[in-house]
Amino acid sequence: MLSSVIKRVFLPNSICNTVNRPEITKSCTRYFSSLFISPTRVLKFEPVCVQQIRYESFFKKHTAEHIWKSVTSVSNAGKKRGRGKGAGKKRAKNLNRGQVIGVGVDNMIWPGLNAPIIKGRDLIKRTQLPPDPERESRLIKLRDSLGTFRSIRLSPTERGWSGNKMPGRSIGPPHSINEYNFDGFDSKVLEFKTVFCMKANAGRYRRISVVAVTGNKNGLAGFALGKAADSKAALRRAQNRAGQKLMYIERYNNHTVYHDFFTQFCNTKIFVEKRPEGYGLKCHRAIQTICEMIGITDLYAKVEGSTNIQNLVKAFFLGLLKQKTHQQLADETKYHLVEFRRENDYLPVIVASPTGSVNENPKEAPDFLQYVMDNKVRLRKKKFPPFYTRKTHWYIKEKKLETVRNIDKAKLNLLVEYGEIRSFLTDKYPECRPMQKNSIKKEVDETDQS
Repeated sequence: MLSSVIKRVFLPNSICNTVNRPEITKSCTRYFSSLFISPTRVLKFEPVCVQQIRYESFFKKHTAEHIWKSVTSVSNAGKKRGRGKGAGKKRAKNLNRGQVIGVGVDNMIWPGLNAPIIKGRDLIKRTQLPPDPERESRLIKLRDSLGTFRSIRLSPTERGWSGNKMPGRSIGPPHSINEYNFDGFDSKVLEFKTVFCMKANAGRYRRISVVAVTGNKNGLAGFALGKAADSKAALRRAQNRAGQKLMYIERYNNHTVYHDFFTQFCNTKIFVEKRPEGYGLKCHRAIQTICEMIGITDLYAKVEGSTNIQNLVKAFFLGLLKQKTHQQLADETKYHLVEFRRENDYLPVIVASPTGSVNENPKEAPDFLQYVMDNKVRLRKKKFPPFYTRKTHWYIKEKKLETVRNIDKAKLNLLVEYGEIRSFLTDKYPECRPMQKNSIKKEVDETDQS
């Protein structure tokens, strides 16, 4: 009967006449028979397990710590605008400590939130428990025991250039490489910043960029750049790379450079000048930190142009490596290198002599400062006289002091030349010789003895 119905419904006369009817009938019967359920299967009983399902909420999906963070933190857009700087650090107490979700001032049992839905064979219902008067006092006692937030206090020697920021702070010696240990070395951070790079898949790729310098304070130093996703990893990478790129820097008497020099990298220009012992370091703070790692204690440096830290470090190291010793300068110029020092009353002292022939023509001798500075001149601002020099009272004062303006220098010169204070009429009128301090003392001593 089923096959006859299928034939009449699904097969037109034109098709039925051309196609093999027995085969189509068999296939259609087999297909439609699988769609009908036999009476025996419908009447068959199968046990069904019914379980109550509670839909998950926002408070059940995340942990309590994540929920508290969503309340107290700042969004990414807010961070870009400078909001909430250090908000996570300045939170004095963890308000989540002692709190349980679902348990509050009203002491209630909520099935599925703070209590199970089924306990054994009994279904737990929402019930009101007696109030707990000691709950608030317990929470306050627990929060007070946590203490308050205290900022990290560093000693003045451990601080950086500005407060507790990383640039200028010491991070210790580099890690040992195989059997070599960096004994006596120290590393300091010169630059610490966050950089972003746009990636096709990851978007804004954030990393920490660190420039560090390391040295043993005895002429051996190196610098390097390190980047990593974590600040600790970036510091360690820059520190260890700097230890692998050490350079030896020549120093004059272990306290300053051999001569003045000019150095440049990109748009950063540095004019370095040699200074006597005890002068100190008067230069950019990055150059000062590098000098401390190298062991240079007396130096003056003037920076012109860009003060980019990386360009500054590269320019200064290039200048230190290009400086020449006194012997090299004498060999290049074929002249004696002479030094004038205050300790020697500015008398010429030969520091180095050229090997071989000596050029004796003084007119061909190059100017030392122009030679070592590569014909570069440091920009010096014009000093204008003070404003009060244009006033009337200043003119009156200068006119009154005109007769005695050089009296101190004149007295000193007379004492050096004649041994006493005198004038051009002293020989003609000896009785008008001015009273000397030593003569007054002698007269007082003679009167006392008599």
